Amino acid sequence: MKELDKVKQLRESIRQIERRLGLLEEGEFSCCGITLAQCHALVEIGRAKSISLIELSELLNLDSSTMSRTVNNLVSNGLAERELDPKDRRYVNIKLSESGVKIFKGIEESLNLYYRKIFESIPVDKREQVLESLQILLNAIKANECCK
Repeated sequence: MKELDKVKQLRESIRQIERRLGLLEEGEFSCCGITLAQCHALVEIGRAKSISLIELSELLNLDSSTMSRTVNNLVSNGLAERELDPKDRRYVNIKLSESGVKIFKGIEESLNLYYRKIFESIPVDKREQVLESLQILLNAIKANECCK
């Protein structure tokens, strides 16, 4: 296979993965009526326990004004709270409320179950290879991001 054909195959494979995972997120894991962006923010806040708006923006690769609106909606919905940074009162950290933690845990459990099924569908002798290949792909994507 020519190199150009292999590049096209890579692009097509990634496109199909994106679509399948995107459909999953839009379907089963819609986060109780909040947007997909809010769902991603909720998960990242939950994983970090407490995080600044700037750090959250960087993690989700969103500009700070978009991230601010997203967090405002989470706060308005009672899923997140703002608290002053104890080390520097000029900064605000975001953490999940009790309701937000419950939703976060539900999302994590559902996604862990889903990905366990996928992982178990991979032949046992190929699992490490798949994980290693995905890490290599992710590193290549990071190395070639524009505007960094």
